[in-house]
Amino acid sequence: MSIKMDYSEELHEDIICVDVKSFYASVECAERGLNPLKTMLVVMSNGENAGGLVLSASSAAKKNLGISNVSRKYDLPNHPDLLIVPPRMSLYLEKNKEILSIFRKYATEEDILIYSIDEAFIKVTNVKKLFKADAYQIARMIQQDIFHHLNLYTTAGIGDNMLLAKLALDNEAKYTSDMKAEWRYNDVQSKIWTIHPITNFWGIGNRTALRLHRLGINTIKELALANPVQLKNQFGVIGEQLYAHSWGIDRSDITEKHLTLEKSYSNSQILTKDYIVRAEIELVIKEMADQVARRIRQHHCQTTCIHLTIGYSSNSNEVGFSRQMKISATNSTKLLAHYCLLLFNKYYSGAATRQISITYSKFIYTTDIQLDLFQEPDSQIGQLNLELLVDHVRDKYGFASLVHASSLTNGATAIKRSHLLGGHASGLMNKKGANSNDQSF
Repeated sequence: MSIKMDYSEELHEDIICVDVKSFYASVECAERGLNPLKTMLVVMSNGENAGGLVLSASSAAKKNLGISNVSRKYDLPNHPDLLIVPPRMSLYLEKNKEILSIFRKYATEEDILIYSIDEAFIKVTNVKKLFKADAYQIARMIQQDIFHHLNLYTTAGIGDNMLLAKLALDNEAKYTSDMKAEWRYNDVQSKIWTIHPITNFWGIGNRTALRLHRLGINTIKELALANPVQLKNQFGVIGEQLYAHSWGIDRSDITEKHLTLEKSYSNSQILTKDYIVRAEIELVIKEMADQVARRIRQHHCQTTCIHLTIGYSSNSNEVGFSRQMKISATNSTKLLAHYCLLLFNKYYSGAATRQISITYSKFIYTTDIQLDLFQEPDSQIGQLNLELLVDHVRDKYGFASLVHASSLTNGATAIKRSHLLGGHASGLMNKKGANSNDQSF
């Protein structure tokens, strides 16, 4: 018995979801004149350490050596043809801008939605007549344009809406010879319902899959045939969305760009070695508290909740701790560092530390000062003005232009991290060319 859904009232657009294959690794290959599909190359952050993290692996490295984007240095095989290079985040951002300029040749700004640094949605419904081509042919034009200008390979999913385009990209285009796939409403039952495992479906992670399993739902088809009322009762609005998605329905408008306020600001780092000296750990915590405090001041908000996570060394029998506390609204570096250290000293067991994370949340968006009755008002206002002055100097001349003397001592990490972009090397410190970034580990 055939089951049908009425799609007459749904969006019938021509959306292309474009993804650059192994973006960081492909850019590094292209910069070296190498084929991004045939070269075995990985971009590794903190490669000088045994726990260096692979940020991007080329297609050949994934296929031939089984390397993934979460592999560690100690997981990599000792292969003579494997290139290991450090990240150059500034270069990747520049290439991203060039790709975006190519997209603008095929769609207006409002019809382009940037999903991530290597992925975007493009609505070409209104330009098919201009190019005298259908969506599939325009997708090919975009691919050829990007390859011609940047020597980068891209995959493309085409659909009636952004969901179908994304599912086509992730579940078929990445495995076809021409790196394209088109999914329409009439493909829902033959293609979407056969996606396996269920976690390969966009928006369904392991936790959601487990909750669905408890309801007897283990496939996308079973999700589509489930009772939508039951799904809403179990998941709320998300349940309705899951049900709609299982039928390929997505009413998101690509032209509606939603700007949401950040719910938290954080800073985390994996230390380059096991920290066993308590004073050195406290120093890093104070530096990180300072960096996140500066961010919330930039956004004119004050936090009422701080969260500290300490991860112990893999050589330790303990895993660490993650604790938070409510505080009076503030964006003072001095106070926030004090509160972070209170949490640290309360729960720290003395074990060797390898990871630290600090998060501020539950914001009040105001520039008013919450004065402490037990301190002189002039002193508190003076401290805030000093911090704002420091922010101004750092904004103009860089973070490392004005640091605490303690940041020059052993164990400090703030100055080194100030040269990072997105937590990784920007590539700006070395001007000798692409090959000078190669490293042998």
